[in-house]
Amino acid sequence: MSDVPAASQWHSLTIAIPFLSEEHATIAKRVIDVDRELQAHAVKRTLHVEGNILKATFQTLTIRLARLTANSFLENIDLVVRTLSAFGDDAVTVTPTSQALNEMK
Repeated sequence: MSDVPAASQWHSLTIAIPFLSEEHATIAKRVIDVDRELQAHAVKRTLHVEGNILKATFQTLTIRLARLTANSFLENIDLVVRTLSAFGDDAVTVTPTSQALNEMK
C-alpha cells in the first residue's frame, strides 16, 4: 500500500494573475519559485506564465490547506507587485521638491 494519497483526495485550485507584461509575470514566477511549500507532502504547486498571465495551480490534501496556501501566495504576489511598481522599469520617478527636502531635515 502506498503512502501517496489517491488523486481523488486532492483539492485543486488555480489562480491567474495578470501583469503589465510577460516580463513582469516571469519575474514574479522566478521570485515565488524560490520558496518551496512548507508542507510539500500535502501541497503541490505549479507555476507557469502564459503571455502576461502568471498561473498558479495548487493541489492540497485539505480545503483548509488550499485556503492557507492561496492566502500566502496572494500575499507574495502583493509584495512582488508593489516591488515592481516601486522599482521596475515602468516605476514612476518622483523628484522631491525643495520644500519637501527641507521638511525632512
